[in-house]
Amino acid sequence: MTTAVVTPGVVTTAADSTTSLVQSIDWLAIAPPVVVAAVALVVLVADLFLPAERKPLLGWVTMAGLVAALALLVPLRDGDHSTFCLTAATTGTGAPGACSYTADHFALVIQALVLGGALLTALLSLGDIRRLPAGEFWFLLLSSASGAALLPAARDLATLVVALEVASLPAFALVGIKRGDRRSSEAALKFFLSSVVATAVMLLGVSFVYATTGTLHLTEIAARLDDVPGRLDTLAQAGVVLTLVGFAFKTAAAPFHFWVPDTYVGAPLPVAAYLSVVGKAVGFSGLILVTVIAFPAYADVWGPALAVLAALTMTIGNVAALRQSATRVRSAVRLLAWSSVAQAGYLLVPIAAAAYSSDEHIGSTVAYALMYAVVNLGAFAVAALVARTNPGNRISDYRGLYATRPLAALAMAFFLLCLAGLPPGIVGLFAKVTVFSAAVDAGLGWLAVVMAVNVVIALYYYLQWTGVLFRTPEEAPAQAPAEEAAPADAAVPGSVKHRAPTPVTLAIALTAVAGIVLSGAPQTVLRFAAVNLF
Repeated sequence: MTTAVVTPGVVTTAADSTTSLVQSIDWLAIAPPVVVAAVALVVLVADLFLPAERKPLLGWVTMAGLVAALALLVPLRDGDHSTFCLTAATTGTGAPGACSYTADHFALVIQALVLGGALLTALLSLGDIRRLPAGEFWFLLLSSASGAALLPAARDLATLVVALEVASLPAFALVGIKRGDRRSSEAALKFFLSSVVATAVMLLGVSFVYATTGTLHLTEIAARLDDVPGRLDTLAQAGVVLTLVGFAFKTAAAPFHFWVPDTYVGAPLPVAAYLSVVGKAVGFSGLILVTVIAFPAYADVWGPALAVLAALTMTIGNVAALRQSATRVRSAVRLLAWSSVAQAGYLLVPIAAAAYSSDEHIGSTVAYALMYAVVNLGAFAVAALVARTNPGNRISDYRGLYATRPLAALAMAFFLLCLAGLPPGIVGLFAKVTVFSAAVDAGLGWLAVVMAVNVVIALYYYLQWTGVLFRTPEEAPAQAPAEEAAPADAAVPGSVKHRAPTPVTLAIALTAVAGIVLSGAPQTVLRFAAVNLF
C-alpha cells in the first residue's frame, strides 16, 4: 500500500517502511531572485556581442528584469509558499521538517523594497554610467540584487550566509568600478577588507551555533537553544554574539560603521544610493531573522547589546554629520553617508525592543526602512543631478538650487524634511514616532531619550542644508580645481542651464510622488509592513 504526504515544496511517498527523499521545487516561490539572476547572465553574455553604440540596451534589459521580478511578487502575496524543506525521512519523526526558503509576508515586503530600490538605482544609473563599463556594471548590479532578494526568504544559516555574500561580493566591484580613480579603488579596498573580517567572525559564530544545536535551520535552532546543556551555554552565547557582529557590519552599526563614509564618497553615486538602501535592507533583514527567529532564547544577550549599539550608532552618525564642512569636496555625499549611519541606529531600536516584549515591533523597523528607502534614494537622485554640473558635490554647491532648478530644490527639501521628521514630510515623522513608541513600550525609556536628543541634533544639519537650497546663488568660480574637473559632456558651473537627463528626472519624480503619497496616508506604510515572523 502506498500513501502520499503532501507538504509545501516537498513530495514524500511511503511504501511500507520506505520513504523517498525526493523534493519538488516551488518555482513560483523562488521566481523573483531566480529571474534577477537569469537576467544578470543574459546581460553578461549579451555584452560580449553588442557593439559599443548598442550598450545602452543592457540598461533597459536590466530594468525589464527587475520589473518582471517585482511583478512575480504579486502571486505570492498570500505569503504561504515554502520550498527546500526537510522531508519526513530526513527528520526521522515521520513529519515534514523546517524549510530553507519561505516566501512569507516578511520576505515579500523586504523583497519588494530590495527590488524596488535596485530598479530606482538602475534608473538613476542610466544617466550616470558614461565613463563606466556598461556590461559589467549591469551584471554586478543584478547579481547583487539577486542575493539581496534571496536573503529575506532564507530560513537556515547556510542559505543566509550564501545570500549575504552573493549580495556583498558584487557590491565590492561596483564600488571600485571607476577605472583609474584612486578614490574609488581605495573605497573598494576598505569595503572589501572590513567586510571579509566581519564575514569571518560571523562564520565562526555560525559554527559555534551549529556545534551547540546540530542544525542550521532557524526554527530548529530556536527550539534546541531553549534546552542547551550547561557545558555548552558559553559556546552558544559566543556563537550568538559573533553571528550578530557580521550583520552589525552590514547594517553600518557602530563601531562597525567606519567603512561607510569613504565607501560612499569613492563609489559612483548610484552605487552609493544602492548601498545606503538595498545594502542596509539586506543587513537588517538578516539581523531580524537570526535574532527574532533563531535566537529568542538568548534575547537577554542580544537585546541589551542591540540597544547599546542603537544608541551608539545614532549618536556617532549624527555628531559626525553635524561636523561636515559645507565647502569640503563631496561633503554632500559624506553628510548623506553619516546620516545613513544615524538612520541605522533608529532602525536598530525596534529590533532591540523585540527582545523585551514581542516581535510585533519588527513592523516598525520594516516601516522605517520603507520610508528611508524612498526618501534617501530621492536625495541621492538630486545629488546625482547636481553632480553633473558641480562634480565636487559640496553642500555649498546646492546654494541657490531653487533659482536654477526649482522642482529639484523643492524635491530635495522635501526629502531632507522627511529624514528630519518634520512636516510636510509626515511619513518621516510617523516612522520616527513608531520607532520611539517601540522603545517606550519595551521599557527602554533611556533609549527613547537618547533617540529624542539625536533627532534634535539631526534637525540642525538637515535644516541647514534645506536653507542652502533657497539662498541667493553665489557667482560661480572661474575654474574648478583640476582634480575635480568635470567630464567633457558635463555642464560648467555658471554656464547656460542644461536639460537634466530624463532617467534622473524620472527617478526624482517617482521618489517625490511616493514620499508625498505616503505622507498623505502614513498609516499605509505600517499596515503594509505589519509582519509576523511566527
